[in-house]
Amino acid sequence: MSLLRPLLLDVVPTIQQTAALALGRLANYNDDLAEAVVKGDILPQLVYSLAEQNRFYKKAAAFVLRAVGKHSPQLAQAIVDCGALDTLVICLEDFDPGVKEAAAWALGYIARHNAELSQAVVDAGAVPLLVLCIQEPEIALKRIAASALSDISKHSPELAQTVVDVGAIAHLAQMILNPDAKLKRQVLSALSQIAKHSVDLAEMGVEAEIFPVVLTCLKDSDEYVKKNAATLIREIAKHTPELSQLIVNAGGVAAVIDCIGNCKGNVRLPGIMMLGYVAAHSENLAMAVIISKGVPQLSICLSEEREDHIKAAAAWALGQIGRHTPEHARAVAVTNVLPLLLSLYMETESSEDLQVKTKKALKNILQKCTYLPALEPLLHDAPPNILKHVVGQFSKVLPHDSKARRLFVTSGGLKKVQEIKAEPGSLLQEYINTINNCYPEEIVSIQTELSVCA
Repeated sequence: MSLLRPLLLDVVPTIQQTAALALGRLANYNDDLAEAVVKGDILPQLVYSLAEQNRFYKKAAAFVLRAVGKHSPQLAQAIVDCGALDTLVICLEDFDPGVKEAAAWALGYIARHNAELSQAVVDAGAVPLLVLCIQEPEIALKRIAASALSDISKHSPELAQTVVDVGAIAHLAQMILNPDAKLKRQVLSALSQIAKHSVDLAEMGVEAEIFPVVLTCLKDSDEYVKKNAATLIREIAKHTPELSQLIVNAGGVAAVIDCIGNCKGNVRLPGIMMLGYVAAHSENLAMAVIISKGVPQLSICLSEEREDHIKAAAAWALGQIGRHTPEHARAVAVTNVLPLLLSLYMETESSEDLQVKTKKALKNILQKCTYLPALEPLLHDAPPNILKHVVGQFSKVLPHDSKARRLFVTSGGLKKVQEIKAEPGSLLQEYINTINNCYPEEIVSIQTELSVCA
């Protein structure tokens, strides 16, 4: 590195460029080498040359700055401290699109670390010029500029607002249907990072008429385009029932359910969460998810997926759908998802988050579920903290339903209830007493004897 530094001042331009490129590749390799570039006092020399030299050198110098800045907030701060931002922003106005691209890339890598660095990039005047860059004809420049806007927007509502204030949303929205998949990824990501912060920012995305065009991205052949489109829809849906209703009306729920069915793994995650957010808002919105056949699809995710965090999201979404009314709970229960939720909750290898989410989902659904055939299997397997809710539902339904009472005896349910060891005076014991009081004493005593024999 000490040998390369003087070559940055060589009289032969190609040697200068090649030396800068070599430094960039070293710095790109790992953070130790990037730190060596900083400690070697190379950055001030690069920044000085960035303003003076030809386009080839500018690209190489911007590459070094990006390679150093990508590793950590501390290294990115070192670039800010040596005055690089002003020079990089000037490069955004360069005639050569390659120089603009290299500068935008470096600025994006600095901004992505945290809100302070992002604010420094904004204060240097980068945002209006990045918005001009996304309007340039070169696809590569559009991609990098959209990515940089995404990195700036993600940290806070205020930073996202600075991007919105220079008219970025309208230009981003126009590129949703661009045939280039990598550009679409970045455009959808930028719109998501803006929409996630507040209702106002999400509404601005909607006003830019991203619906229904964004739904076509859910059918894209590129997995990341699908994932980012679902993320954008999720970030809008989560804010209010009105925004969720707008997505339902545009056909968004059905489109997301189709998308979940056609992909696997982490690509499914934002779509799963989006269904949970929509369903959480109101009974009607949860019913829209049910009518669009969202519950069977979420059940498939719960049984198919290997990653615990995806299963946890599916469990949470099912809980949000089933928690509203007995009708909602039944729609979830008939897919035979309750035993699956229970087994995931009791599985010792399940992550803590998955256990918490499955327990909460079970509780949400059970407290509304009056569809007894779906509850009966849980009588045999559920631990006491879940069993309490299951028996509680039987104690609510059986006193008012003679057919259910008969079935409960013939299926062995009443016998199973007699086997439960409940604390005297506990809520569970109360529920058992309520169930037993629905039947003549001799039937209960026969079931008790059968359970003892068993």
